[in-house]
Amino acid sequence: MPIKIQSDLPVKEILEQENIFVMDDTRAMHQDIRPIQILILNLMPLKEETELQLLRSLSNTPLQIDVTFMAVASHEAKNTSRSHLNKFYISFEQVKEQKFDGMIITGAPVEQMEFEEVDYWEELTEIMEWSKSHVTSTIHLCWGAQAGLYYHYGLKKRQLSKKMFGLFWHEVQNRKIPLVRGFDDLFLAPHSRHTEVSAEDIHNCKALTVLAESREAGVFLCMAMGGRQIFVMGHPEYDRVTLDGEYKRDKGKGLEIEIPANYYPGNDPELRPRLLWRAHANNLYTNWLNYYVYQTTPYDLDGTPF
Repeated sequence: MPIKIQSDLPVKEILEQENIFVMDDTRAMHQDIRPIQILILNLMPLKEETELQLLRSLSNTPLQIDVTFMAVASHEAKNTSRSHLNKFYISFEQVKEQKFDGMIITGAPVEQMEFEEVDYWEELTEIMEWSKSHVTSTIHLCWGAQAGLYYHYGLKKRQLSKKMFGLFWHEVQNRKIPLVRGFDDLFLAPHSRHTEVSAEDIHNCKALTVLAESREAGVFLCMAMGGRQIFVMGHPEYDRVTLDGEYKRDKGKGLEIEIPANYYPGNDPELRPRLLWRAHANNLYTNWLNYYVYQTTPYDLDGTPF
């Protein structure tokens, strides 16, 4: 898969070891197509881990993709080195005059705070407003989806009685919409959150179309504006051991946490977790890139009609 990133980004070696094609500058310069420009606003604390997860998810398309990582300037990252951020991340001020084919807004571990209490909320709302005129299609993940639904449509989140944690079955709705093309009727996807936007509120919002929903975990996937805004309530990008790491971290801290649902063989945390969602996660990102990014943007990105 021809994904182009900076040649010295630390995850590049891992991707190559996994037999994922990472394009260098020389090869990219000889491609006779315009690269798809994807901006990733990474709000997760372990940014290098999230970089790897998202690049894996974007790695299953024949399109050439140029990825730019962005961090908020109004929050000081405590779990990623300043040198890594300075070298591989840009700020909103550096790109606000540019246009992008697609953007991903990640989740963030601030879901139990009110949106307005998050120290970078004002900057995030500026970015989300900017995306409406400078990005062809934006995917919002987990807390990023809750934030997007709140900012764009006024839908509030609510506290759950216990953490939604593990793999949950979802049923595809509106099968003819290209974003879920190739999906099975039922599929598993990871969730890890203490809050939700109620399924009733989402269904009652006429601007939103629900594409996948779970009896246990609520709405998983919905979109608006013909796919210009996409909201994913879970974490399809998670790798095999992400939930395992979260579970053992919280157990080690003495926090109340249940074993992730449908995750360990025999519900035994000592056994290797099963990877049961990767194919549908890859399909989701491939469909997004093909039908909502590549097929809808002109060769001259500055001429993109918004």
